[in-house]
Order: sequence, then C-alpha cells, then structure tokens
Amino acid sequence: MGKIKIINKKEDEKVEGEVAVEAAPKATGKTPKAKVVAGTLHVEATFNNTKVVLSDKKGNTLFWTSAGALGFKGAKKGTPFAASKAGAVIGEKAKMLGIKEVDVKVKGVGSGREPTIRAFMAYDIEISGVRDLTPVPHNGPKPKKPRRV
Repeated sequence: MGKIKIINKKEDEKVEGEVAVEAAPKATGKTPKAKVVAGTLHVEATFNNTKVVLSDKKGNTLFWTSAGALGFKGAKKGTPFAASKAGAVIGEKAKMLGIKEVDVKVKGVGSGREPTIRAFMAYDIEISGVRDLTPVPHNGPKPKKPRRV
C-alpha cells in the first residue's frame, strides 16, 4: 500500500502516491440498533458510590454509568450531586434510544437513591414503579461464643 496521510481541509496539497484518509469524528458511545420502548433502571446507591444501569425488560444491559466513571473521586463519589449527574447521563442516553417507560429498582442505603431518579425524570420518561430491593438482615450472623477464662 502507500503512505497514509490525514488531510483536514485542503485537498489540493495531496502528493502523488499517498492515500488520503479523512479523520472521522468519534462516536460518544455505542447505541443498540433495536428500538426499545420500555426498560428497567437499576440504581445501586452505596455510601461510597452510585451505580446506574439501564436494561431492557429481559434484563439485557443497554447502558451503565457510575459516579466514579464520570470523574468523581474519593468521598465525592457518594454525594447526591454525583448521583444526579449519573442519572442525567443515563436519562440522556435513554431519551436518545427512544425509551418511553421504565421500572426503577433501587438497592442500597446511600445518599444517591433519590437524586438519581429525580435527574432521570427530567428527560420526560415515564416511571411506572419504584421497588426497593435493599437487603435487610432478619437476624444477622450468629454471635460469638462467650469467652472462657
């Protein structure tokens, strides 16, 4: 083959024997080809981070993000502001995909539970229901044996 030269604007500067390749703009992310109308929004809010996953009704993941993936570091990952930014990113991607209705499943006791859903609602997507899947211990682990002295 020949040499590859990237040409931005001027076509007339091309030299013979070189192949011109124009630089294409990068896509912001993958978008599934199938149209999805309804889905499930999974929110996992821990004390240290907030993870948000958008899936279809079968449970196949379409998009995901977290406060840490958005660039928040350390203690800032667990804040309501970081959680609302994560919800906004997923809401924008869901709107772009054409989703009209979602069920929300929330897990965890962190401060990002409600802000994530509020930021997601700003994109005019109907929320049909919210379920809390936070694990609650019934009796906890067995206590230690008493110490014998």
